[in-house]
Amino acid sequence: MRIALVFSAVLVLFVSLVPSVSDAAELVGFQNRGFRPGTIVIKNSEKRLYLVLGGGRAIRYKVAVGKRGKVWTGQTYIDGKYVKPAWSPSAEVHRDHPSLPDVIAGGAPNNPMGVAALTLNGGKYAIHGTNRPGSIGRAVSYGCIRMANSDITDLFQRVGLRTPVIAVP
Repeated sequence: MRIALVFSAVLVLFVSLVPSVSDAAELVGFQNRGFRPGTIVIKNSEKRLYLVLGGGRAIRYKVAVGKRGKVWTGQTYIDGKYVKPAWSPSAEVHRDHPSLPDVIAGGAPNNPMGVAALTLNGGKYAIHGTNRPGSIGRAVSYGCIRMANSDITDLFQRVGLRTPVIAVP
């Protein structure tokens, strides 16, 4: 009985030290390779986004990335955090889909930004939710990083403005 109580206490302590993550996210081992804790690393070829925690760990999320010829790579930082953002298609998206309205209101079921967005410095790309969860894990966007709405909600709470973002092939 005493061994079971000690084991239970150790298990409770361990669980309290591991950050809670959304249903689809995973706590994984991560070779930092110079990435500081708090950095977002997007691995386009894996279709995964990592939030580096330090200590050789990261939270891994499944994402959708840019389609062929639209993959974003580089370094930047988060410059805006928005809940239920409105969306305006870029000129390129509008050209490919001329029937789209100029603006889709935030929170509308047809809004492709989902429940939240983290805009990236430079204004062209964002990490955001989606109204098309079936696109997660695929190369389908015009360069933005799409996440399941539960995952963007989780990430949104963990990061702040000026969080570094690095996207690699």
